[in-house]
Amino acid sequence: MKKIIAIFLFCFSLFANENSTLIAAVNALDSFMALPEERVPPRLLAKAAAVAIIPNLIRGGFVVAARYGKGVLLFRQNGSWSDPVFVKLYGGSLGWQIGLESIDVMLMFRDRKSALQVLSNSLTLGGDLSIAVGPLGRAGQKATDLGFEAQIYSYSKSMGAFAGLALAGARLEVDYDANARFYHCDPYKVYQIIDGKCHVRNSFVDVLKQKLQEYANWDD
Repeated sequence: MKKIIAIFLFCFSLFANENSTLIAAVNALDSFMALPEERVPPRLLAKAAAVAIIPNLIRGGFVVAARYGKGVLLFRQNGSWSDPVFVKLYGGSLGWQIGLESIDVMLMFRDRKSALQVLSNSLTLGGDLSIAVGPLGRAGQKATDLGFEAQIYSYSKSMGAFAGLALAGARLEVDYDANARFYHCDPYKVYQIIDGKCHVRNSFVDVLKQKLQEYANWDD
């Protein structure tokens, strides 16, 4: 069964590159913020210490269910957002499931210390840190006045609709190969990326950071 999951993940990885991941992350972010009654509350985004966006998470398989996706993790840094650290989210479980489904995932971290765990080692959602499905829309905006109830709030969308995907047990970790290809520096010194010491000029990075800043400043 482990071999089946490994083949599934390898085949998926062949079709991903860093620029396509960034473009898909921007599109996913726009989708999460599109409709006032169903969007991620801007006030919650403004309070988040870090945000991970994993677009096009693939869930499915044959007999052995699996999920795998590549994305980015950005930290709130000096009143703005850091350059993205490339990450991957994966997990597998037994289950009778045939076919594949693509899901966009967004994770918002309550504090910087929690998000930094991803950089030091892989993080098990719901194990190392508590995770809950995040509130939505204007009602969710009011609920966020009290702050985060969990260490991570998760959002997921499938076919344009919020899916409420359960992510407990999935693992989030740094994609060292992707960071090495994109930044051309030591991939294991990921702190240099969020500190801006391993910066590369890239228009897709600029757009993603600008959109995060704009959405966090919205006042619903």
